[in-house]
Amino acid sequence: MASFNKVILMGNLTQDPELKQTATGVSVCSFTIAVNRRFGKNEQGQQTVDFFNIVAWRQTAEFVNRFFKKGNPILVCGQLQTRSWNDNQGQKRYVTEIIADEATFTTPAGGNTAAPQQGGSYAPDAYGAASFNNTQSTSFEDIPSDSDLPF
Repeated sequence: MASFNKVILMGNLTQDPELKQTATGVSVCSFTIAVNRRFGKNEQGQQTVDFFNIVAWRQTAEFVNRFFKKGNPILVCGQLQTRSWNDNQGQKRYVTEIIADEATFTTPAGGNTAAPQQGGSYAPDAYGAASFNNTQSTSFEDIPSDSDLPF
């Protein structure tokens, strides 16, 4: 049976990333991002937010630690992982986190966002309104049945 585990998140760091090294010298970076839900507000009318724990390893860890700080937007691609352990009191503990395969900027270098002030989203000119001529063209040939199609 095939399986698939892919997570793509875009949000803002809730605090500065924390970079550590394993005993063998491998870099590991932990951070949390806040992601607004598309729909939903709480009782006070504020946007509902989910918080996701992210773990990045090696070059990805070093990249995140070097270029991202609290409040910065970030796009993370990775996989969902759940692990468990027994704490000092013998209690079974669980954590679910995203293991980042990739992390990238969501704004161009220099921090300039091309997003308009109102509307909250940016679409390049290539995605603007379609421009086409709605007049009938005689350059297309009518094919009377599907059996005449070349494929």
